[in-house]
Amino acid sequence: MPRIQPLTRLRVPLGGQEIELQQLDHEAGGMSLLRTRIREKSRFTVFDIDPATARAWGEALLAWAGTQPGGHGGDNDAAARDG
Repeated sequence: MPRIQPLTRLRVPLGGQEIELQQLDHEAGGMSLLRTRIREKSRFTVFDIDPATARAWGEALLAWAGTQPGGHGGDNDAAARDG
């Protein structure tokens, strides 16, 4: 049975999807994975990604957000994270 550690939860304001990030560690060892769970009403999408993919995805998200109005971070981002 893998050990799962919750990292953060987000709620998308438009659409209401719930995004949960968790660290997934297998008892046998090996690399930790980032589990991403997206809930849309009764439908779930779950996938596990390695650290290199997580870094590339995170950098792409930050790059995009930085080009958008209000995408610089701040108190509104914390409120969205904490739902």
